[in-house]
Amino acid sequence: MRVLHIAYQQLKRYGHTRVSWAQKLTYGLIKNDHLVQGFSDRDVASFEAPLGIRDLGVKKANKRLLETVESFEPDLVIAGHCDMIPNETLAEIRRMMPGCAIAHCNNDPLFVPSNVDRLKYRAEVADAIFVSTGRRELTQFEGSRARVYHMPNPVEPSVECFNNSVKPDAELPIDLIFCSNSQNFTKRLEMISRMKEQLDPIMQFKTFGSFGEPPVWGRDYDRALEQSKMGLNFNRQEGDYWYASARMAQLGGNGILQFTHSANRFDELFPAESIVYFDDEATLIDRIREFHGDDAKRQDWAARTRDFFHTEINSTLYAQYIAEATTLTPFSHDYVWARDINLDGTLK
Repeated sequence: MRVLHIAYQQLKRYGHTRVSWAQKLTYGLIKNDHLVQGFSDRDVASFEAPLGIRDLGVKKANKRLLETVESFEPDLVIAGHCDMIPNETLAEIRRMMPGCAIAHCNNDPLFVPSNVDRLKYRAEVADAIFVSTGRRELTQFEGSRARVYHMPNPVEPSVECFNNSVKPDAELPIDLIFCSNSQNFTKRLEMISRMKEQLDPIMQFKTFGSFGEPPVWGRDYDRALEQSKMGLNFNRQEGDYWYASARMAQLGGNGILQFTHSANRFDELFPAESIVYFDDEATLIDRIREFHGDDAKRQDWAARTRDFFHTEINSTLYAQYIAEATTLTPFSHDYVWARDINLDGTLK
C-alpha cells in the first residue's frame, strides 16, 4: 500500500532526541513493503511560517498536506499526534481520496483529560483509532465513526539493539535506572525519593531528570541504557489496563530487567518470570534487593522479556497490525495483544 504517515519527525532537533514510537511505526511499515511518505506537521508549519514562528504556519501546513495527498495518492493515512491538522483537513482527504482509509494512533495515557478529548475528536472522522491503553478500558470511545483498538509500545531491533541480559554484573555500572522529565499528573517522585534513601547506600541508582541529576536525551540516553542492569517502569499514574509509556519497550527490548506495578495487569500479556511485578513500595524494594543479589536470576528474567518483545511486540508486527485493522484485512499473525478482540475491534 501507499501510506501517508502524519507525525512529528523532530527534524529541527537534529538528532538530539531518541527514536520515537511514530518513527518505529514508519520503519515497520517499510519492512512490510509499504511505500511510506512522511509528513511532519509541526516541522512543515515552522518551515512555512513567517520568521519561523510555527503557529503562523498552521494554515500553510494544512495546505501542504493536501498537496501531498494529491501528489502521493495514499491508500492509507495514519495520523499520529498532529494537533495542527484539524478533522476538517482529514475529511477533505477523504473527499479527495474516497477509497483511502484513515487511522489515528495515540500513545498518550487516558488519565490526561485533554487526551480523552483528543481521541473522541479524532474518532469523529477516522476509520480506526489505536490507543496505548488496553482494549477493556476503551469502551468510552465506542459509538463514534471509528473502530477502537489497543496498540502496544513496540521494540525496533535497530533501536533496542543492546542485550544487557547477557552482560555480567561487572559490565553494568548502573544497578538501577529511572529517567523522567515530567511531573504533571503524577506523584511518583515521592516514592522514588524514599527508595533512594534505602537503596543508594547499597547500589548505583541513577535518576536522570530528577533530584538534581540532569536529563539524558538521544545518544546520552542510549549510553545510560547500555550501562544499566535494572530499570523502573513507572508510569505517571498506575492502574490503566495494559498501559505503559515507551519506557517499557526501551527497557525490555535492551535486556534490562524491569519492575512494573501489578495493577496494569501485564502478567496477562507477558510470560511468567520475565517482568518483575510489585503491589507496594515495600515489596518493590525487597524484589530489587533480591535481583541485585542474584545476577544469574536477573539475566534469566531480562532475557525472557527481551526475547518476547523482539519476537512478539516488534515494529514489523505492530505496523502490519495497524494496517490490517484499519483496512479490515484479516490478521496475518496471532498478535499477542489482540487475542481478546475481533477484527473489527470489538471484544470477544
